[in-house]
Amino acid sequence: MLIALMSLSLLGIVFVQGYWISNAYRTKNDQFTINAKQVLLSVAKEIKLRETEAYYQLYIPYVDSIQVPDNVSFTELAYKYQNKATNETYIFTDGILEQDYKLSAGLIDADADSIQFKKLTNRKTKTVISEGIDGISKPGTVVESFSRMKDYEQKQFESFVSNVTALTPIYKRVNVNEVTELIDDELIGRGLNSKFEFAVYSHNIETKVRSKNFKYDEGSTYVVPLFDTENETNYELYVNFSEKEKLVLNSILGMAILSLVFTAVIILAYSSAISQIYKQRQISQIKSDFINNMTHEFKTPIATINLALDSLKNPKVKDNKEFLDRYLGMIREENKRMHAQVENVLQISKLEKNELDLSKERVSLQEVVEEAISHVSLIVEDRGGYIKTHYGALQSAVLANESHLSNVIVNLLDNAIKYSEDEPKIDIYSENVKNSVILKIRDQGMGMTKLVQKKIFEKFYREHTGDIHNIKGHGLGLAYVKRILDDHDAEIYVESEKGKGSTFIIKLHLIS
Repeated sequence: MLIALMSLSLLGIVFVQGYWISNAYRTKNDQFTINAKQVLLSVAKEIKLRETEAYYQLYIPYVDSIQVPDNVSFTELAYKYQNKATNETYIFTDGILEQDYKLSAGLIDADADSIQFKKLTNRKTKTVISEGIDGISKPGTVVESFSRMKDYEQKQFESFVSNVTALTPIYKRVNVNEVTELIDDELIGRGLNSKFEFAVYSHNIETKVRSKNFKYDEGSTYVVPLFDTENETNYELYVNFSEKEKLVLNSILGMAILSLVFTAVIILAYSSAISQIYKQRQISQIKSDFINNMTHEFKTPIATINLALDSLKNPKVKDNKEFLDRYLGMIREENKRMHAQVENVLQISKLEKNELDLSKERVSLQEVVEEAISHVSLIVEDRGGYIKTHYGALQSAVLANESHLSNVIVNLLDNAIKYSEDEPKIDIYSENVKNSVILKIRDQGMGMTKLVQKKIFEKFYREHTGDIHNIKGHGLGLAYVKRILDDHDAEIYVESEKGKGSTFIIKLHLIS
């Protein structure tokens, strides 16, 4: 339940982090789109403004030089207001003076014969008339003001420019370098450091006005109308930001990396915790098996010693030297057996704490093997088996601790005997390979699976075959073997197949 809740929480954290990064990316992408659109709208507005301004600079001097208009009209609106409290009457007038002029179109490079334009002047007056006690009105003050209607004139001129330029080719109206400069300035002003390419389109067809490397890409190309008049235009400005994806990713990269790092740390910590929990469960199970096996290992010799002691109390046994020696020998052997079990545990403990004395000297590996065989030969013979040696190595001198190396061989032989269901059949081979001596101990026992082969050198590990007591041991022998050989800078590995026996291979360095 705890692991399930932890897993659910971790998945939630990963999901939230993924959602946050995805949302941050979308937000930055939208922000880039808004900024890019604003840049292009500003550029389009500036291009139109510059064109209008250029024509205006040609237009104004000629307009001002014409003194007599072709036609003049004046329209005026008047309204009256009477203040009874003061007996004053206010008359307000608002008039527009229209002056029509004609200008030669050739002066500003237009195709028409002439250009008509108006000057508009706004005239406003305020007249105050006072009525006396005798009922006679007396004219009061008159306030008069004149002003040019420049906004109207500007709109009129823009309309005129639109009409004039409508038939002008776009490449005469827009300069590539000018557009490049405008876009650059706008991007810098908005803090967007991005490469770009652009082109002007007319009715979805690319015109001559384009940068050298422009390519349309739907995901990174933005479009705004160019020379827009009352929401109608013949041209559009296309700008492609080729580094858009890179810029958007870079904007969230720092936080995304930190988020991923922290998430990875959490995942690693979680994985480590789960691994530790799993290992602790394994260790708990292994220790439980170890205690059961050790208990079983001690019960038999203790029971044997108790029986022998009970027998020694029998007066008939006391008087029979042969029986007496036999029972005393049984007690001694069982005591040695228990001592050996305890010694194995202590040896492993000392190895882990680096407290074991491993003084090394020159020894003959083949002599060590012969000594180890002598320890188990009676057991093998008693079960009707054999141990055969096949020494092919011409050199077998190694630097080793003779006692511990002998224990290593004994443990491997003991292992071969235990896991032989029928009579033990063991063959020992030696050979020289370069500067090493190889020792192979082969049996025809139960064998083991690939999975078991990976774990047999772990402390307390024993393969389960149903009843944990069917083969005596406590899972320390091969762990001891591996540790001793590691301290001798030697190698050990196993080749085995279930039901066909096992071969343990030891590789030791030769000394001259």
